[in-house]
Amino acid sequence: MTSARGRVRRTKNEINMVPFIDVMLVLLIIFMVTAPLISPSQIELPSVGQATAAPKGFVQVLIDKEEQIQVRQGSSSRDSRSATLRDLGEQVRTVQSLVSPTETAQVPVVITADKSIRYETVVKVMDTLRRTGIERVGLSVQTGG
Repeated sequence: MTSARGRVRRTKNEINMVPFIDVMLVLLIIFMVTAPLISPSQIELPSVGQATAAPKGFVQVLIDKEEQIQVRQGSSSRDSRSATLRDLGEQVRTVQSLVSPTETAQVPVVITADKSIRYETVVKVMDTLRRTGIERVGLSVQTGG
């Protein structure tokens, strides 16, 4: 484009801010008017039931650094039995019968594993116990150093 004096007019590549600000002010007013009308909602968090009594006895399955499996009664180390994945269920049932001769299905099994072994090994042990019908299986968790 050329003007009357012969100069070339350049178009300005700037955003016109006035309509943008008008829209923002209208939105601000709408939010300010509607905000008091919105009632705050409450979130219902899940509740925790009372803990059951601690079991009288339990069977501990230990997995060491070399992935050797030991089955023992409780946390005592005096009566420890070696086991393989193949005979793990039988060994656990035997120790369960020593802990509670009347209710072997109710005796919980706790798996304690060395931190350096693969998680896959722990899953295999859990799967083997579940396949042999042992339902109460848990993992030992140690906190702190």
